[in-house]
Order: sequence, then structure tokens, then C-alpha cells
Amino acid sequence: MQYQEFVAAVRQRGEYGSAAEAEQVIRTVLGVLAARLTPDEAHDLASQLPQGVAEILEDQSQPTLRLSVQEFLQRIAAGVGATTRTAEWDAGAVLSTVADAITYGELNDVITQLPSGYASLFGTRS
Repeated sequence: MQYQEFVAAVRQRGEYGSAAEAEQVIRTVLGVLAARLTPDEAHDLASQLPQGVAEILEDQSQPTLRLSVQEFLQRIAAGVGATTRTAEWDAGAVLSTVADAITYGELNDVITQLPSGYASLFGTRS
């Protein structure tokens, strides 16, 4: 999947009015996700995503945060200036696109590193 295809998929799933809006949501969601993953896992995930998206995960320099799903959504909400319910929609649009763009093995690795409740954001029940 190429960068523009990734943005277009997120835009369609999230029903965003523009590519720029979708890109802002992508940056916010993946930035918060990168803070939640270990640096090695963020790197592994980034290696399967298109350039432009992968760099968001690679740029994470903070120590790994232990965020519950609710805290994850609150950080996204703060980043995009929305409610946590809207942040859940945003996270689902981005993370389900991520799930479609990576191998099942990598998706499993990412979900295994996260507490229960995150899997549904990727469009899976695992």
C-alpha cells in the first residue's frame, strides 16, 4: 500500500472531508500508538507501512507509556480536539487501515503488546 492509498482509505473509513484532515488524524493516532509500543515493536510495525506513515512511528523518542484504552483515546481526543467518542472513531479508521496494510503476524505482535480492548480498534476481536 502506498502513502496516498493509506490516506484515502483512512479518509473513506473516517468519513473525513479532506485528505489533510485524514492526515492529521493519522499523525495523532499513530503518534499515540508509538508512545504505547516498545521502540522495537514500533520499528517492526513501521517497516510494513508506507513511507510518510512509517516515520510517525519511528519518530517516537519517549519511553513506552502504559496507557489503558481510555487513556489512549483521551490522548487522541486531546490531539485532534475532539471527544473520546470521536477519538474512538478516529482510532478505528486509522488502526483498521493499519491492520489491512500489515501481515497477520505483525498485527498479532502489536495486539499482543497491548492490553485487552485495543484489538477492536484494529477491527479484530483477538
